[in-house]
Amino acid sequence: MTRSAASAPGTGRALRRQRHAENFPVAMRLLPRRLRLDLIAIYEVARTIDDLGDEAPGDREARLTAFADDLGRVWEGSAPKHPVLRALVPVARRRGLDPVPFHQLVQANLRDQRVTRYSTHADLLGYCALSADPIGRLVLAVFGVRAPGAVALSDRVCTALQLIEHWQDVAEDYGAGRVYLPQADLAAFGVAEPELGRSPASPALRGLILFEVRRTSALLESGAPLVGRLRGWARIAVAGYVAGGRAAIDAVRRADGDVVSRLVRGRRRDLLRHLVVLLCRSGERGAG
Repeated sequence: MTRSAASAPGTGRALRRQRHAENFPVAMRLLPRRLRLDLIAIYEVARTIDDLGDEAPGDREARLTAFADDLGRVWEGSAPKHPVLRALVPVARRRGLDPVPFHQLVQANLRDQRVTRYSTHADLLGYCALSADPIGRLVLAVFGVRAPGAVALSDRVCTALQLIEHWQDVAEDYGAGRVYLPQADLAAFGVAEPELGRSPASPALRGLILFEVRRTSALLESGAPLVGRLRGWARIAVAGYVAGGRAAIDAVRRADGDVVSRLVRGRRRDLLRHLVVLLCRSGERGAG
């Protein structure tokens, strides 16, 4: 795909979904059918919220608010209207899911309607706490993991994964009117916003992306010990997510930070390599 094609309206979100679709089976293909279907039900709700925030016609805030109202019916005992929410009802009951993470995802998309720039890295992390961390908490809940220490590590992994996607999608997001690179970092590296859509990436932009990737990699690795704290299917699933993040970081580094000239995507063989390493090392620590 050419960069011009990738910059079409709505394509940034489509590319993110494509990457999720590629990584999701790697982490989930080995899981028992019931676990896999329950995770898919959660994923479909999250994807629907994203679609309402990014691609729905008309008043997106009104649509998101209406979906949040319908979401409440999952826990109120009345039948939701939206099919993905009807599918979520038995999963929420079976797994004891909390409604808060779902509503946080709605809040993140409502914020997207009003906020298109973030001043500092800390501000961006606050956004990721709404847009990314809830997914990890829901995944852990499906596996019955609710220990605060595990949740805290999951938040680090999920925020890192969200940041990696932002760094991969700089041009697509800029074309959609959004800039997730912190304004303070743009200024520090002398990068003007128009450079985010100009191919090839300037040396300054490449330097900024590599800086962000180093910081994001450190965050991902600080959460990676979560794999060693989990057992069974939960360990395999979470290792798949961490491995996918590492593979994406490898891809950005391999491109020397030029995420504008071409699509920068993790290679399947890198993901599998990281997955094997994660499972073996965490297994050794568990045995010790």
